Amino acid sequence: MGLGGISMWQLLIILLIVVMVFGTKKLKNIGSDLGGALKGFKNAIKEEDDKADKDQARIEDDNDTFDVKAEKVDESAEEKQA
Repeated sequence: MGLGGISMWQLLIILLIVVMVFGTKKLKNIGSDLGGALKGFKNAIKEEDDKADKDQARIEDDNDTFDVKAEKVDESAEEKQA
């Protein structure tokens, strides 16, 4: 059994009919066009990922942390000075 209940012989017959209808040159062109489209899509996704990584790195650089020392203020001492 092959794909979805179709045997290997049936797949070969379908392939033979497709080759006879479209011809090998047309199928080659369709294959190269499809490959080029997939390659372009893959490159576009990679560029978006690189851009997102650069943006994330820039955001992390902008969010520097600072050490701050807090002091407790005695409110009654402040009131006496005023």
